[in-house]
Amino acid sequence: MNVTRRLAVALAAVLSCSAFAQGDWPSKPLKIIVPYPPGGSSDIIARSISQPLSEALKQPVIVENKPGANGNLGADFVAKSAPDGYTLLLADLGALAISPSVYSKLSFDPSKDLRGVTMLAYSPHLLVVHPSVKANNLKELVELSKNSDLNFAVTATGSAPHLAGLSLARATGAKWVYVPYKGGVQSVQDTVAGQTQVLMNGMLATYPHVQSGKLKLLGVSKRERMPLIGSVPTIAEQGVAGYETGTWQGVVVPAATPAPVLKQLNDALITAIRGPEVRSRLAGQGAEVVTMTPTETDKFFNTERARWAKVVQQEQIKLD
Repeated sequence: MNVTRRLAVALAAVLSCSAFAQGDWPSKPLKIIVPYPPGGSSDIIARSISQPLSEALKQPVIVENKPGANGNLGADFVAKSAPDGYTLLLADLGALAISPSVYSKLSFDPSKDLRGVTMLAYSPHLLVVHPSVKANNLKELVELSKNSDLNFAVTATGSAPHLAGLSLARATGAKWVYVPYKGGVQSVQDTVAGQTQVLMNGMLATYPHVQSGKLKLLGVSKRERMPLIGSVPTIAEQGVAGYETGTWQGVVVPAATPAPVLKQLNDALITAIRGPEVRSRLAGQGAEVVTMTPTETDKFFNTERARWAKVVQQEQIKLD
């Protein structure tokens, strides 16, 4: 960030602090940036909470999709926005934590330019296949992969589902070809169509296709079985001890956002996500509501970054 930009951010922070001190925040509409295409887990959650968040803050809340570069385009936009609490990033924080390890050049530093507000929800990855795939569990899929050509759809190179697939292949010896997409929605659609055969993706965006019979569910990337799909064994149960991955949705804002604004945003977001209607709707699709303080959110982000950096190094994944 250049000197001019730093001065602009500092000035905006001072002005927003002053506005808050005068009791004027929020005084205009808020915008939630979703850095992925419509229809994915982050988009579903953003649109689920936009109205209750608007009611909590008594201001309109607009959801805007800014997809590109595995979520980095939208994240960069928010990182460089005024730190006044009016521009929020709702994203898979696990994926955002991976970016510094995967991309050799980022136009922003997630750990320095963004500040956590709260986590919102956790949705485990589902291991699914096209119904034509002759495998009904992980063991059968691994054996089939060694003797058949299987395409593994990934939301994007270096994404959390991609690394989850790499970790699974490393642990089981599975063989498949990774086919990268520009978002979870397209990767799901192509697996439903049979153009790709294997997919790991967040349950929130994937489970409806399992319910409709368009995808076959082989395992869940959670240490314990989920009540919603209690008959489906976890991947850990199927021989990969301790295996747990998933999509972690959370909200971050520009790093210089004043603490009082962070606190009010944290309170309002938690109220919105914990509302009975929203919580029930998400639970029915396999998402667990998980909330945190800003400090806890930052700590989680740092833990995820360190965790996935090891996988990225093992697999030698690098993007420009």
